[in-house]
Amino acid sequence: MTTRIALCAGETSGDQLGAGLIEALRERFPDAQFAGIGGDAMRAAGMDTWFDASELAVMGLTEVLAHLPRLLKLRKAFRRRVLDWKPDVFIGIDAPDFNLGVERWLKQRGVRTVHDVSPSVWAWRENRALKIGESADRVLCLFPMEPPIYARHGVDAAFIGHPLADAIALQPDRAGARAALGESSAAPILALLPGSRLGEIRRMLPDFAEAARRLAADVPGLRVLVPAANAQCRTAIDAILGDAPAFRVIDGQAQRIVIASDAVLLASGTAALEAMLCKRPMVVGHRIAPLTYRIVRLFGMLKSAHVSLPNVLAGEALIPELLQDDCTPDNLHAALLRWFRDEEAVAALQPRFLAIHETLRRDASARAAEAVAQLLRQP
Repeated sequence: MTTRIALCAGETSGDQLGAGLIEALRERFPDAQFAGIGGDAMRAAGMDTWFDASELAVMGLTEVLAHLPRLLKLRKAFRRRVLDWKPDVFIGIDAPDFNLGVERWLKQRGVRTVHDVSPSVWAWRENRALKIGESADRVLCLFPMEPPIYARHGVDAAFIGHPLADAIALQPDRAGARAALGESSAAPILALLPGSRLGEIRRMLPDFAEAARRLAADVPGLRVLVPAANAQCRTAIDAILGDAPAFRVIDGQAQRIVIASDAVLLASGTAALEAMLCKRPMVVGHRIAPLTYRIVRLFGMLKSAHVSLPNVLAGEALIPELLQDDCTPDNLHAALLRWFRDEEAVAALQPRFLAIHETLRRDASARAAEAVAQLLRQP
């Protein structure tokens, strides 16, 4: 009998994960049928997309509220179509706000469910793990500290490694990255990554840019490369930076810019993990709305001692984290200057970053496919 596998991915990163998973699953189930919600990558991998992933790509509270009636209608139609298709398993890829609800509804009706990419239970409200277990028969985790958290709540979870760790070379080619960008092999370079969302750019870039200007006064010939994720981001970045001579805004190529750099200044998130995998010293600066920050602290919602993934994975402060009131141009400048002046400190990071990279480099797509296959083999 043909194996039927339903999937749902809600944005570009999920679409890429889904494509790799489909290819790995087809090696185990050559005649399998794949259907659900996905994008170009999953379609190219052979999935029948009933709805496009772009229909779920809504960010921000205001945007979600504006699209809520449409999203609820889509979810209702999608979960009914999945149930009628009678899949052997449903795999929700990231997009927890949408997928966990679909998974819970399907699980209650006898469909096996997998949630691929665990939400950050290590950072926020660990008791969410129990709720996630009510939706998913198995949770796939990108980080090794996550399965023990689920185990404490009786939830089946498997560490599969991180796809970025598979994609990025253990020793990235800095000279090649600089040549591709048309930058000198000798010039000092700061990669400045203020985020890929407009609100984040407007909140973080002015202070990041001021810190970079001060750094340029201390580091002769400094080049500051700023990737713009899309045209909207490019417009917002250009409006803030103006015609500053040391700055160069580049469309896309964030990973290449990071590899080419001597140090990185970035907002917290996946970018910090990517910079670590590229073996670059970095400074993390982050600021959220003051009221949100007070609520988080008041109710003890943040469970981790660190916020950036390099420090979380290392279990100690390998890189500076300058948060909220500490995220000032003065502090950012001072922290960055150390990476340009202290060669021993930079060298000491390399084996630590490499060890973490090797821990995360597990052929994530193959491991995810095997975790799904194990679930399907169970009676």
